[in-house]
Amino acid sequence: MLLSGNTNSPEPTPTKKRGRKPKTNNNYFAEREEKAVRMFLTASTFNEKNEIYNEFLRAPLDKMIESIIRRYKLYRKGMEFKDIHVDTHSFLITKVDKFKPAKGKKAYSYFGTICKNYLMGQIIKDQKEQNRKISYEDISSSLENRPDLIYHLEHDKIEPSQVIKHFLKEMEDYMEETNLNKNEVKLGYALMELFENYETIFIGTDNNKFNKNIILLSLREMTNMSTKEIRTSMKKYKTLYYELVKKINNL
Repeated sequence: MLLSGNTNSPEPTPTKKRGRKPKTNNNYFAEREEKAVRMFLTASTFNEKNEIYNEFLRAPLDKMIESIIRRYKLYRKGMEFKDIHVDTHSFLITKVDKFKPAKGKKAYSYFGTICKNYLMGQIIKDQKEQNRKISYEDISSSLENRPDLIYHLEHDKIEPSQVIKHFLKEMEDYMEETNLNKNEVKLGYALMELFENYETIFIGTDNNKFNKNIILLSLREMTNMSTKEIRTSMKKYKTLYYELVKKINNL
């Protein structure tokens, strides 16, 4: 939902002189703004939502996005700060209605996670476009067929396409709602890209076999992460996968 009102970013803050950094407080998104979010969610008309947004939320969200970009250095190559800011704010607006106060979470934390994960995901996509594409034809067929390098889906009765379809949906929700570190976000988007195109990437393999070498090489190319970093960041997604398979088996 795109609300009316100016989502233009503030101009970049002038660089301060070097010296001891002053202590900073988050005084732009406090209880008043949390209450405004709840009012926004329960408002019954567009005009009411728009008024609440412009009066109470637009400026704090502008500040939040600016702070996240600068703090985590989430700059996108070839884009001006203002454009990055506007793009992120526009995306965040589409997610405001998904916040669930009943879960006990703060809107500040939820919105911050949405913005951070979105920015890191866009940086990964930008980077991927610049990276050379992996030529899967160059991977030795002997490697593809070595038994010690083959990863089997542990449940032969489950079609891989069924698992992947559900897994992609679970991952999308998980990445929106979970506070992940930078490598976990990078890996998450790479996994989603990989499995969205699994039929092309793994063409010629058995229906329920995924070659670990192809996956690992792909992930390293897409994320610029080391094998160790990939394995560390994979832990949460493995847990998510096993929980999903268990759920499907119980259907």
